[in-house]
Amino acid sequence: MTRIGGDVVVETLRALGADTVFGLPGQHALGLFEALRRADDLRVISGRVENNLAFAADGFARARLAANPDGPVPVTPLVVSTGPGALLTLASLQESRAASVPVLGISSQVPVAGLGGGRHGYLHELPDQQASFRDVVKSVHVVRRASQIPSALREAWTSAATAPYGPVWVEIPQDVLLGPAGIPPITSVSAAPSLPEPLPELVTAATELLGAAANPVILAGGGALRSGASAELMALAEALRAPVISTFGGKGVFGWDHELSGRSWLEDWHTTEFLADADVLLVLGSGLGELSSNYREFAPRGRVIQVEADLGKLESNYPGLGIHADVRLTLQALLEQVPMRASDGRAEKAVSGLLARVESRLDAQDLAVERKLIDDIRGALPEGTQTFWDMTIAAYWAWSAWNPEGAPIHTAQGAGGLGYGLPGALGGAAAGGPSLAVSGDGGAMYGLAELATAVQHGLDVTWLIVDDGGYGVLREYLTDAFGQTTATELTRPDFVALARSFGVPARMSSLDTVGADLAEAIRTPGPSVVVLPALLKLFAPTHLEQA
Repeated sequence: MTRIGGDVVVETLRALGADTVFGLPGQHALGLFEALRRADDLRVISGRVENNLAFAADGFARARLAANPDGPVPVTPLVVSTGPGALLTLASLQESRAASVPVLGISSQVPVAGLGGGRHGYLHELPDQQASFRDVVKSVHVVRRASQIPSALREAWTSAATAPYGPVWVEIPQDVLLGPAGIPPITSVSAAPSLPEPLPELVTAATELLGAAANPVILAGGGALRSGASAELMALAEALRAPVISTFGGKGVFGWDHELSGRSWLEDWHTTEFLADADVLLVLGSGLGELSSNYREFAPRGRVIQVEADLGKLESNYPGLGIHADVRLTLQALLEQVPMRASDGRAEKAVSGLLARVESRLDAQDLAVERKLIDDIRGALPEGTQTFWDMTIAAYWAWSAWNPEGAPIHTAQGAGGLGYGLPGALGGAAAGGPSLAVSGDGGAMYGLAELATAVQHGLDVTWLIVDDGGYGVLREYLTDAFGQTTATELTRPDFVALARSFGVPARMSSLDTVGADLAEAIRTPGPSVVVLPALLKLFAPTHLEQA
């Protein structure tokens, strides 16, 4: 059997540690897919649309990170074809970049002779396909000879797995994939991503600030979660007797019911003020962006220490002591120096008071239906279920209210695009164990074709579609801003009948029965769909009250 360039790609991926590839064939990628066919130890998960497949690769990586935070970084290969196929992944890769998810995108290209904008008229030819990806992914790598493949993939893999994690892009021309390999079989490629270590002087400065603080508070972001810093975070919080608030991306890094856990109600003004009142606020793996700062209304009155692996995010929104480093390594260094404080009950009392004020504010609104729905969904899930949420009103609630312990939450709020729920959950199921997808009817229409993918691969996904007849979040925003809405009301199919046409068990639910219906669907192996007709409301936005 003649080895071709596509075989070199597969051999290199295998050597780097890949066991699953998400791929959708195309004319220029035939050599790569022939090589995948020959590889009986690499599983290929196909899809129907490239953007959904990229979301699935993202979901696979997130699920593996959540299940094994101390394991190797689960860089996840995504293989697509040139031009339209490649470009369709861009919105999904934006989400992976914003959420620091290690996806390795591999695209075919026109033949080598067509690279560089020669305008030869090849099918799918772009003057500069790389340019479309440069400001979306962490790094772009281009191959022109088969002998360059192992090194290019190793560099890309290392880039994806270096904190902050993120998507990368590799382009390999059609004739390189189809041409002779020209090099021996590859078995020994390895990647050794490094972690940015904190400078000792900065650790000492942070230790002095925290040691002298009367009211230290910790804000734990997605960078803390991605670094696997849960144990170190708990140890530091308990040493300092410092309350911990989690950002939406950091949910799950700190115990939900821990006595120092202020949870994650970042869009509640009480939480915003709680953070602002800290005389020293330790920010771990968060850029303090729009959502984490309650739409820029957060105004710290004390000192800020920001630990961030993404150099560009240091002090990008608020001044402070910036430490460019991996969160886990920084916490380990801090733990060697910070003094241990005895508990006097003040921090615990402050946390319970915060949660009581948040609860009181919600109680003052007519939100019993929404709060019960989140509880019902959470109560239906067995331990270890990975959950994937589209941009829908239920997800906006879950960002704040979801208890992620035993049911990790993955959302599309990094970039905020629609369509993440089902394909993300397909990737989560491919990583092992049951997954739950939650979508609105509008977002569901983005990924309906992937029900065929779920059936084809026998993926254990339960899909909850909350059908409110439109784009519910945008309906609320437009109505609140202008008193009326435009282009948010949607014609949609009979989701139950449509799911059944794919051979997927489906049922119509209600607010009274959704918990039991979900529990039964999750117990059913393979894909299932539960449709819930419901018009949900968002809780009142506190940033508008304060502006």
